[in-house]
Amino acid sequence: MTEMFPPAPPVGEPMLATRPSSDVRKFLSLRRSANKVAIGNPGPDREQLDDILAAATRVPDHRRLSPWRFIVFEGDARAAFGEAAAKVHLEEAPMAGDKEVETTRGLFMRAPVVVAVISSPKDDNRTPVWEQELSAGALAYNLLLTANAAGWAGCWLTEWISFSSGINKLLGLEHSERVAGFIYLGTATMDPQERARPDASSLIQRWTP
Repeated sequence: MTEMFPPAPPVGEPMLATRPSSDVRKFLSLRRSANKVAIGNPGPDREQLDDILAAATRVPDHRRLSPWRFIVFEGDARAAFGEAAAKVHLEEAPMAGDKEVETTRGLFMRAPVVVAVISSPKDDNRTPVWEQELSAGALAYNLLLTANAAGWAGCWLTEWISFSSGINKLLGLEHSERVAGFIYLGTATMDPQERARPDASSLIQRWTP
């Protein structure tokens, strides 16, 4: 069984401001998503996934609004979603070919566990929606990191189902909610290759008055 994450400390308990770790620095510098076609069984069970999701929520969240939530697809729910999504595909793109619709039908069958990260901003009249959406993005990335640290392969995908009003309705999203992405989790069937990375020095600007 995968080792569980330590529980959160009681609210108000003093904590360390920094936790220097060469292992974590190496982990982050070598982070790599798994290939979407190379994630197989097994995936995390319910207890393991709940532990991962709890740890993943430790992200910047101004005013503690929790402007996000999860929708989990496991077991037969993945195929059921695929069938429903295929109908939405045909409704929104009547000219779609059989191959395209079949691809939609099998989207969630690419991994044993799929987690939809939902951006769910709260209208508190103080916190910009953009800031809350950034928090949802941080949540999705932290979910990838947390799952990887627990020994699971994962990748973050959007595809057309993240931008479809029909899929939003299928998922039961409120008007203000959006899909930040779908996190596919399981066991890597092959190791991914390193890909080209940006030259960080070319992206850094130091402001001067």
